Amino acid sequence: MISRRVFLMAGTALAAAFALRGLTPLAWAAGMEPFEVVKSDAEWRAALTDDQYRILRHEDTERPFTSALNHEKRKGTFQCAGCALPLYSSEANYDSGTGWPSFWQSLPNAVATWEDNSLLMTRTECHCRRCGGHLGHIFDDGPPPTGKRHCINGLALAFVLSR
Repeated sequence: MISRRVFLMAGTALAAAFALRGLTPLAWAAGMEPFEVVKSDAEWRAALTDDQYRILRHEDTERPFTSALNHEKRKGTFQCAGCALPLYSSEANYDSGTGWPSFWQSLPNAVATWEDNSLLMTRTECHCRRCGGHLGHIFDDGPPPTGKRHCINGLALAFVLSR
């Protein structure tokens, strides 16, 4: 029988090995390759605010109705706050009434998805495909033409106006 201490030490070592290869344990489980943008934990902490770090790197969720991006109606692009990859066009942005910025589709080759079985349910989790930053979840209750709702943490995004 393995002791709790040995189990925790082995788990920590495995997580560190994933991080060195640019993978999160969830990305590894989903069969993803290492991300293009790879930073150490200290580099991510220095580059992001505490709340952005908690959301992008530890898959947390911001409180609903707290993001300034809920009211963003200008023409532009929503980028990853971690690596500046363009993720969503303002043309796909809509008010879902859920309290988080919502989109009916992402830009091509912008997000990676995998199954999230936390909270006693199955959801589709989405991440920035370039840095692996956690964005939010995708649900099947969105508007036409896709019927999808990309429910995204506003702190995971940066808005850039179109010129």
